[in-house]
Amino acid sequence: MINTEHRRAPTAILVSANFGYRPNGNQFLTEFRELVTSAGIKIGALLEVYRRRPDPRYLIGSGKVSEISKISEQQKIDLTIINQDLSPSQIRNLEKRTRTRVISYTGLILDIFAQRACSHEGKLQVELAQLEYLATHLVRGWTHLERQKGGIGLRGPGEKQLETDRRLLRRRMANIKSELERIKRQRAQRRRIRKKNALPMIALVGYTNTGKSTLFNVLTAAGVDSANRLFETLDPVTRRLRLASRTVLISDTVGFIKDLPHELIEAFNATLVEVREADLILCVEDAADPQRLEKYHYVQKILQEVGAANIRQIRVLNKIDLCDDAEISAQFSEGCASTVRLCALEGRGINLLCNVLEREITPLQAQTCN
Repeated sequence: MINTEHRRAPTAILVSANFGYRPNGNQFLTEFRELVTSAGIKIGALLEVYRRRPDPRYLIGSGKVSEISKISEQQKIDLTIINQDLSPSQIRNLEKRTRTRVISYTGLILDIFAQRACSHEGKLQVELAQLEYLATHLVRGWTHLERQKGGIGLRGPGEKQLETDRRLLRRRMANIKSELERIKRQRAQRRRIRKKNALPMIALVGYTNTGKSTLFNVLTAAGVDSANRLFETLDPVTRRLRLASRTVLISDTVGFIKDLPHELIEAFNATLVEVREADLILCVEDAADPQRLEKYHYVQKILQEVGAANIRQIRVLNKIDLCDDAEISAQFSEGCASTVRLCALEGRGINLLCNVLEREITPLQAQTCN
């Protein structure tokens, strides 16, 4: 994790690498910049790289590597962040040539998750994801792991540091998985109680920073953090939602993102099961986002991966205050799931959403009772 709490924010060189023919290949550049600032890192320089294919040694080619080295020396920058995943050898080669610490896209997201996690479960999930990532990128001694466990007596005769670190990683990962399995059983027990009480479950899902937590607060007065930054919500929160004639449960979940690291999907499995077992999904979208439809498809892809693609969905177009009705109508494609347009921040459209939920929950509650 990049420690930004007890010292000044680090400054980084951002490298936006695009490969192949992509007319809109750089459309997520703004998101990349937002991810970096969300991690508490200042942007010192930005390099855009366009190549037909990745360079096997450096990913971005030796010319750009020399440029990074020159900029880092001139501006005294010691951190390089690349919007692609890197192999261990590519990281090692880049760090040697640029004399900076190199962080990949997955490493950046893992760091943001580590900063945001608050609950015991959330911290365990993030740590597991980090260790899964380290296990495949262990190219130097991670002696902090030994210090945490007390190094005396842990290393066998003639055992190399790398072998020791790998053994410590496996041991810690096994302990975390065991603890998460215990939490998973507790969640399963709560779900059984919920079904016994015939309380339908609604899950809020969507791309990160679409306003899910703001909508959740308006519906339930839960008071969860809803700052305008990426991955503000990591720990799922479930509250009762009282509709006109019935009560349901609604859960605010972690936001998704393009190319969400596989380690995170695996680690957050205990949390995502709440989405998988929901009776209804509210897919929240930013109505004013030019890439809204593409991000919607990324969300659907992740729902497919976690086994939640067949659950009934209602699309919620949030932030309509930032665009006019003509824009929304032009963006929305007919023939998809039911759609509600609202502005959670101003409370516009909330009554309409509750009416739609009332209508949709009626058959679901009947199924739950049966």
